[in-house]
Amino acid sequence: MRKVLEALQDRGPCTRASLTRISGISAPTVSKAVGSLLEFGLLEEGDSIQGAPGRPGTLIRLARDSAQVIGVILDATRCHVISAGLDGTIRQDRQIDFPTPDSYESLLDRIEASARTFMEKKGVKTLGLGISTPGLINSRTGRAMLSPNLHVTDGRSPDQDLARRLGVDCVMHQETQALCLGERMYRAPESFDDFVMLEISTGLGVGVVMDGRLIGGHSGLAGELGHVTVALDGPLCGCGNRGCLETLATDSTLTRAISKHLGRDVGMDDVKALIRAGDPVAERALQSVCEYLAIAIAAAVNLWNPATLFVHGRLFDVRDGLFETICDLARKRTLPPSLADCQILRARWTKRHGAVACAIHHLFDAHGPDRS
Repeated sequence: MRKVLEALQDRGPCTRASLTRISGISAPTVSKAVGSLLEFGLLEEGDSIQGAPGRPGTLIRLARDSAQVIGVILDATRCHVISAGLDGTIRQDRQIDFPTPDSYESLLDRIEASARTFMEKKGVKTLGLGISTPGLINSRTGRAMLSPNLHVTDGRSPDQDLARRLGVDCVMHQETQALCLGERMYRAPESFDDFVMLEISTGLGVGVVMDGRLIGGHSGLAGELGHVTVALDGPLCGCGNRGCLETLATDSTLTRAISKHLGRDVGMDDVKALIRAGDPVAERALQSVCEYLAIAIAAAVNLWNPATLFVHGRLFDVRDGLFETICDLARKRTLPPSLADCQILRARWTKRHGAVACAIHHLFDAHGPDRS
Protein backbone atom coordinates (compact mmCIF):
# COMPACT_ATOMS: atom_id res chain seq x y z
CA MET A 1 0.00 0.00 0.00
CA ARG A 2 2.83 2.39 0.85
CA LYS A 3 4.25 2.14 -2.68
CA VAL A 4 0.87 3.06 -4.16
CA LEU A 5 0.52 6.06 -1.83
CA GLU A 6 4.05 7.27 -2.59
CA ALA A 7 3.55 6.86 -6.35
CA LEU A 8 0.41 9.02 -6.21
CA GLN A 9 2.19 11.56 -4.02
CA ASP A 10 5.10 11.78 -6.46
CA ARG A 11 3.21 11.61 -9.77
CA GLY A 12 -0.28 12.86 -8.99
CA PRO A 13 -3.50 11.14 -10.16
CA CYS A 14 -2.89 7.88 -12.06
CA THR A 15 -4.88 5.00 -13.47
CA ARG A 16 -4.43 1.54 -12.02
CA ALA A 17 -2.43 0.58 -15.11
CA SER A 18 -0.10 3.54 -14.62
CA LEU A 19 0.32 2.68 -10.95
CA THR A 20 1.35 -0.84 -11.95
CA ARG A 21 4.06 0.52 -14.25
CA ILE A 22 5.30 3.17 -11.81
CA SER A 23 5.33 1.03 -8.66
CA GLY A 24 6.80 -2.08 -10.27
CA ILE A 25 4.32 -4.36 -8.49
CA SER A 26 1.80 -6.67 -10.11
CA ALA A 27 -1.57 -5.50 -11.40
CA PRO A 28 -3.55 -7.74 -8.97
CA THR A 29 -1.53 -6.38 -6.02
CA VAL A 30 -2.10 -2.79 -7.16
CA SER A 31 -5.81 -3.45 -7.59
CA LYS A 32 -6.04 -4.97 -4.10
CA ALA A 33 -4.07 -2.09 -2.53
CA VAL A 34 -6.17 0.55 -4.30
CA GLY A 35 -9.37 -1.16 -3.16
CA SER A 36 -8.23 -1.23 0.45
CA LEU A 37 -7.03 2.39 0.38
CA LEU A 38 -10.31 3.53 -1.17
CA GLU A 39 -12.11 1.74 1.68
CA PHE A 40 -9.86 3.39 4.28
CA GLY A 41 -10.65 6.78 2.72
CA LEU A 42 -7.06 7.63 1.76
CA LEU A 43 -7.84 7.56 -1.98
CA GLU A 44 -10.72 8.68 -4.16
CA GLU A 45 -11.68 8.07 -7.76
CA GLY A 46 -11.65 10.86 -10.31
CA ASP A 47 -12.48 11.12 -13.99
CA SER A 48 -12.14 8.38 -16.58
CA ILE A 49 -9.51 8.90 -19.29
CA GLN A 50 -8.77 7.15 -22.56
CA GLY A 51 -5.21 5.89 -22.62
CA ALA A 52 -4.04 2.96 -24.70
CA PRO A 53 -6.60 1.24 -26.98
CA GLY A 54 -9.21 -0.50 -24.86
CA ARG A 55 -11.41 0.43 -21.96
CA PRO A 56 -10.94 3.89 -20.42
CA GLY A 57 -9.07 4.00 -17.12
CA THR A 58 -10.32 5.72 -13.99
CA LEU A 59 -7.94 8.15 -12.34
CA ILE A 60 -7.04 7.35 -8.75
CA ARG A 61 -5.81 10.17 -6.52
CA LEU A 62 -4.99 10.92 -2.92
CA ALA A 63 -8.20 12.00 -1.21
CA ARG A 64 -8.57 15.75 -1.34
CA ASP A 65 -12.35 16.31 -1.38
CA SER A 66 -13.62 13.46 0.80
CA ALA A 67 -10.87 13.49 3.44
CA GLN A 68 -8.63 15.91 5.29
CA VAL A 69 -5.79 16.13 7.75
CA ILE A 70 -5.47 18.97 10.24
CA GLY A 71 -2.21 20.78 10.86
CA VAL A 72 -1.44 22.60 14.12
CA ILE A 73 1.46 25.03 14.35
CA LEU A 74 2.46 25.99 17.88
CA ASP A 75 4.66 29.05 18.25
CA ALA A 76 5.75 31.56 20.86
CA THR A 77 3.25 34.30 20.03
CA ARG A 78 0.64 32.88 17.63
CA CYS A 79 -0.75 29.44 16.85
CA HIS A 80 -2.36 28.23 13.64
CA VAL A 81 -4.81 25.44 12.80
CA ILE A 82 -5.27 24.49 9.14
CA SER A 83 -6.95 21.87 6.96
CA ALA A 84 -5.42 20.11 3.96
CA GLY A 85 -6.20 17.29 1.57
CA LEU A 86 -4.09 14.15 1.55
CA ASP A 87 -2.31 15.51 -1.51
CA GLY A 88 -0.95 18.25 0.78
CA THR A 89 -3.03 21.09 -0.67
CA ILE A 90 -3.76 23.54 2.14
CA ARG A 91 -7.31 24.84 2.04
CA GLN A 92 -7.08 28.61 2.14
CA ASP A 93 -10.66 28.96 3.42
CA ARG A 94 -9.95 26.71 6.40
CA GLN A 95 -7.23 28.40 8.41
CA ILE A 96 -7.58 29.74 11.95
CA ASP A 97 -4.95 31.56 13.96
CA PHE A 98 -4.98 32.96 17.47
CA PRO A 99 -2.62 34.45 20.07
CA THR A 100 -0.79 31.73 22.00
CA PRO A 101 -2.66 31.23 25.32
CA ASP A 102 -0.76 31.52 28.59
CA SER A 103 -1.97 28.18 29.99
CA TYR A 104 -1.81 24.66 28.65
CA GLU A 105 -5.52 23.90 29.11
CA SER A 106 -6.46 27.12 27.30
CA LEU A 107 -4.13 26.14 24.46
CA LEU A 108 -5.83 22.73 24.13
CA ASP A 109 -9.26 24.38 24.28
CA ARG A 110 -8.46 26.76 21.42
CA ILE A 111 -6.95 24.02 19.26
CA GLU A 112 -9.87 21.68 19.92
CA ALA A 113 -12.46 24.33 19.07
CA SER A 114 -10.63 25.24 15.85
CA ALA A 115 -10.19 21.61 14.80
CA ARG A 116 -13.85 20.81 15.44
CA THR A 117 -14.82 23.68 13.15
CA PHE A 118 -13.11 21.81 10.31
CA MET A 119 -14.25 18.36 11.42
CA GLU A 120 -17.92 19.40 11.31
CA LYS A 121 -17.83 19.82 7.53
CA LYS A 122 -20.20 17.23 6.06
CA GLY A 123 -18.80 14.67 3.64
CA VAL A 124 -15.18 15.21 4.73
CA LYS A 125 -13.52 12.56 6.90
CA THR A 126 -10.72 13.68 9.23
CA LEU A 127 -7.94 11.09 9.09
CA GLY A 128 -5.33 12.65 11.36
CA LEU A 129 -3.79 15.70 12.98
CA GLY A 130 -0.16 16.78 12.86
CA ILE A 131 1.48 19.17 15.34
CA SER A 132 4.59 21.25 14.70
CA THR A 133 6.02 22.59 17.94
CA PRO A 134 9.27 24.21 19.12
CA GLY A 135 11.51 22.80 21.82
CA LEU A 136 12.70 19.38 22.91
CA ILE A 137 10.40 16.40 22.32
CA ASN A 138 11.37 13.08 23.88
CA SER A 139 10.51 10.48 21.25
CA ARG A 140 10.60 7.67 23.82
CA THR A 141 8.10 9.25 26.23
CA GLY A 142 6.15 11.38 23.75
CA ARG A 143 6.51 14.48 25.92
CA ALA A 144 7.61 18.01 25.10
CA MET A 145 10.42 18.22 27.64
CA LEU A 146 11.57 21.84 27.35
CA SER A 147 10.59 24.65 25.02
CA PRO A 148 12.65 27.79 25.73
CA ASN A 149 10.19 29.85 23.66
CA LEU A 150 6.95 28.06 24.62
CA HIS A 151 7.20 26.91 28.24
CA VAL A 152 3.45 26.29 28.42
CA THR A 153 4.04 22.87 26.79
CA ASP A 154 6.93 21.79 29.05
CA GLY A 155 6.35 18.25 30.33
CA ARG A 156 3.15 17.90 28.29
CA SER A 157 1.96 15.70 25.40
CA PRO A 158 -0.32 17.84 23.20
CA ASP A 159 -0.73 15.08 20.60
CA GLN A 160 -1.95 12.51 23.14
CA ASP A 161 -4.23 15.01 24.89
CA LEU A 162 -5.77 16.21 21.61
CA ALA A 163 -6.25 12.62 20.42
CA ARG A 164 -8.33 11.93 23.53
CA ARG A 165 -10.37 15.10 23.07
CA LEU A 166 -10.95 14.81 19.31
CA GLY A 167 -11.02 11.06 18.76
CA VAL A 168 -8.57 11.19 15.83
CA ASP A 169 -5.01 9.97 15.49
CA CYS A 170 -2.55 12.77 16.37
CA VAL A 171 1.22 12.99 15.95
CA MET A 172 3.71 15.63 17.13
CA HIS A 173 7.11 16.61 15.72
CA GLN A 174 9.63 19.22 16.74
CA GLU A 175 9.17 22.11 14.29
CA THR A 176 12.50 21.69 12.50
CA GLN A 177 11.90 17.97 12.00
CA ALA A 178 8.41 18.85 10.73
CA LEU A 179 9.99 21.24 8.23
CA CYS A 180 12.20 18.36 7.07
CA LEU A 181 9.13 16.20 6.44
CA GLY A 182 7.51 19.09 4.58
CA GLU A 183 10.57 19.70 2.43
CA ARG A 184 10.68 16.04 1.41
CA MET A 185 6.94 15.70 0.75
CA TYR A 186 6.29 18.94 -1.11
CA ARG A 187 9.42 18.70 -3.26
CA ALA A 188 8.42 15.31 -4.72
CA PRO A 189 9.37 13.86 -7.13
CA GLU A 190 12.75 15.53 -6.50
CA SER A 191 14.93 13.28 -4.39
CA PHE A 192 16.27 14.76 -1.15
CA ASP A 193 17.49 11.91 1.01
CA ASP A 194 20.49 13.63 2.63
CA PHE A 195 20.01 17.18 3.89
CA VAL A 196 20.03 19.43 6.92
CA MET A 197 17.33 21.98 7.78
CA LEU A 198 18.37 25.09 9.72
CA GLU A 199 15.37 26.93 11.18
CA ILE A 200 15.98 30.52 12.34
CA SER A 201 12.59 32.13 12.90
CA THR A 202 11.82 32.30 16.65
CA GLY A 203 14.54 29.95 17.86
CA LEU A 204 17.35 28.15 16.07
CA GLY A 205 17.09 24.42 15.47
CA VAL A 206 18.46 21.79 13.13
CA GLY A 207 16.77 18.81 11.50
CA VAL A 208 18.89 16.12 9.88
CA VAL A 209 17.79 13.63 7.20
CA MET A 210 20.21 10.86 6.21
CA ASP A 211 19.39 8.05 3.78
CA GLY A 212 15.82 9.33 3.77
CA ARG A 213 15.35 9.06 7.54
CA LEU A 214 15.10 11.71 10.23
CA ILE A 215 17.99 11.48 12.69
CA GLY A 216 16.73 12.23 16.18
CA GLY A 217 19.38 10.84 18.51
CA HIS A 218 18.78 8.57 21.51
CA SER A 219 15.61 10.32 22.68
CA GLY A 220 14.78 12.46 19.65
CA LEU A 221 16.46 15.52 21.15
CA ALA A 222 19.23 15.95 18.55
CA GLY A 223 19.72 19.13 16.56
CA GLU A 224 19.70 21.81 19.27
CA LEU A 225 22.52 23.81 17.70
CA GLY A 226 20.79 26.96 18.91
CA HIS A 227 21.76 26.22 22.49
CA VAL A 228 25.49 26.13 21.89
CA THR A 229 27.09 29.03 23.79
CA VAL A 230 28.85 31.48 21.46
CA ALA A 231 29.02 34.56 23.72
CA LEU A 232 29.99 33.98 27.36
CA ASP A 233 28.35 37.21 28.55
CA GLY A 234 25.62 37.21 25.88
CA PRO A 235 21.84 37.69 26.23
CA LEU A 236 19.77 35.53 28.55
CA CYS A 237 18.13 32.65 26.66
CA GLY A 238 14.78 31.05 27.37
CA CYS A 239 16.65 27.86 28.29
CA GLY A 240 18.25 29.68 31.25
CA ASN A 241 21.73 29.93 29.73
CA ARG A 242 23.42 33.04 28.38
CA GLY A 243 24.88 33.66 24.95
CA CYS A 244 23.12 30.81 23.14
CA LEU A 245 23.40 30.97 19.36
CA GLU A 246 19.63 31.34 19.02
CA THR A 247 19.72 34.60 21.01
CA LEU A 248 22.06 36.09 18.38
CA ALA A 249 21.27 34.60 14.96
CA THR A 250 17.52 34.52 14.31
CA ASP A 251 14.61 36.53 12.95
CA SER A 252 13.48 37.25 16.51
CA THR A 253 17.00 38.41 17.46
CA LEU A 254 16.75 41.10 14.82
CA THR A 255 13.22 42.25 15.66
CA ARG A 256 14.02 42.24 19.40
CA ALA A 257 17.10 44.41 18.97
CA ILE A 258 15.28 46.98 16.83
CA SER A 259 12.20 46.94 19.07
CA LYS A 260 14.42 47.79 22.03
CA HIS A 261 15.94 50.68 20.05
CA LEU A 262 12.55 52.09 19.05
CA GLY A 263 10.79 51.42 22.34
CA ARG A 264 7.96 49.53 20.63
CA ASP A 265 7.39 46.09 19.16
CA VAL A 266 8.21 45.72 15.47
CA GLY A 267 7.76 42.92 12.96
CA MET A 268 9.88 41.85 10.02
CA ASP A 269 8.01 44.18 7.64
CA ASP A 270 8.95 47.13 9.88
CA VAL A 271 12.56 45.96 9.89
CA LYS A 272 12.54 45.81 6.11
CA ALA A 273 11.30 49.42 5.91
CA LEU A 274 13.99 50.61 8.35
CA ILE A 275 16.76 48.83 6.45
CA ARG A 276 15.55 50.35 3.19
CA ALA A 277 15.53 53.77 4.86
CA GLY A 278 19.16 53.27 5.93
CA ASP A 279 18.50 53.34 9.69
CA PRO A 280 22.00 52.93 11.25
CA VAL A 281 20.85 51.01 14.33
CA ALA A 282 18.88 48.58 12.17
CA GLU A 283 21.93 48.16 9.91
CA ARG A 284 24.20 47.34 12.87
CA ALA A 285 21.68 44.87 14.28
CA LEU A 286 21.35 43.19 10.88
CA GLN A 287 25.12 42.93 10.46
CA SER A 288 25.49 41.28 13.86
CA VAL A 289 22.74 38.74 13.16
CA CYS A 290 24.27 37.94 9.77
CA GLU A 291 27.69 37.27 11.32
CA TYR A 292 26.29 34.88 13.92
CA LEU A 293 24.02 33.20 11.37
CA ALA A 294 27.07 32.56 9.20
CA ILE A 295 28.61 30.77 12.21
CA ALA A 296 25.47 28.62 12.53
CA ILE A 297 25.49 27.72 8.82
CA ALA A 298 29.19 26.86 8.89
CA ALA A 299 28.71 24.73 12.01
CA ALA A 300 25.83 22.79 10.41
CA VAL A 301 27.90 22.09 7.28
CA ASN A 302 31.01 21.11 9.25
CA LEU A 303 29.10 18.89 11.71
CA TRP A 304 26.78 16.98 9.39
CA ASN A 305 28.38 17.21 5.92
CA PRO A 306 25.00 17.41 4.16
CA ALA A 307 24.47 17.26 0.41
CA THR A 308 22.04 20.17 0.86
CA LEU A 309 21.53 22.68 3.66
CA PHE A 310 18.14 24.39 3.72
CA VAL A 311 17.69 27.57 5.75
CA HIS A 312 14.18 28.57 6.88
CA GLY A 313 13.50 32.14 7.99
CA ARG A 314 12.20 35.57 6.93
CA LEU A 315 15.43 37.42 7.64
CA PHE A 316 16.58 37.16 4.03
CA ASP A 317 13.60 39.18 2.79
CA VAL A 318 14.70 42.44 4.41
CA ARG A 319 17.14 43.23 1.60
CA ASP A 320 17.81 41.91 -1.90
CA GLY A 321 20.84 39.66 -2.08
CA LEU A 322 21.06 39.17 1.71
CA PHE A 323 20.91 35.37 1.49
CA GLU A 324 23.89 35.35 -0.88
CA THR A 325 25.77 37.76 1.40
CA ILE A 326 25.27 35.47 4.41
CA CYS A 327 26.34 32.43 2.37
CA ASP A 328 29.55 34.31 1.47
CA LEU A 329 30.17 35.01 5.16
CA ALA A 330 29.54 31.34 5.99
CA ARG A 331 32.02 30.15 3.36
CA LYS A 332 34.82 31.95 5.23
CA ARG A 333 34.04 29.85 8.33
CA THR A 334 33.32 26.48 6.71
CA LEU A 335 35.84 23.72 6.00
CA PRO A 336 36.39 23.88 2.21
CA PRO A 337 36.04 20.11 1.55
CA SER A 338 32.70 20.01 3.41
CA LEU A 339 31.43 23.10 1.63
CA ALA A 340 32.45 21.73 -1.78
CA ASP A 341 29.98 18.86 -1.32
CA CYS A 342 27.09 21.03 -0.10
CA GLN A 343 24.58 23.35 -1.74
CA ILE A 344 22.97 25.96 0.52
CA LEU A 345 19.36 26.83 -0.36
CA ARG A 346 16.45 28.72 1.14
CA ALA A 347 13.68 26.44 2.33
CA ARG A 348 10.63 26.74 0.09
CA TRP A 349 7.99 25.58 2.52
CA THR A 350 6.50 26.89 5.76
CA LYS A 351 5.67 25.48 9.18
CA ARG A 352 2.11 25.01 7.90
CA HIS A 353 3.41 22.59 5.27
CA GLY A 354 5.49 20.89 7.95
CA ALA A 355 2.48 20.26 10.20
CA VAL A 356 0.47 18.87 7.28
CA ALA A 357 3.40 16.65 6.28
CA CYS A 358 3.58 15.28 9.85
CA ALA A 359 -0.01 14.04 9.62
CA ILE A 360 0.32 12.63 6.10
CA HIS A 361 3.67 10.97 6.82
CA HIS A 362 2.12 9.29 9.88
CA LEU A 363 -0.84 8.05 7.81
CA PHE A 364 1.43 6.64 5.12
CA ASP A 365 3.57 4.90 7.75
CA ALA A 366 0.44 3.20 9.09
CA HIS A 367 -0.05 1.66 5.63
CA GLY A 368 3.50 0.44 5.10
CA PRO A 369 4.67 -2.83 3.55
CA ASP A 370 3.48 -4.92 6.49
CA ARG A 371 -0.08 -3.69 5.85
CA SER A 372 -0.12 -4.46 2.09
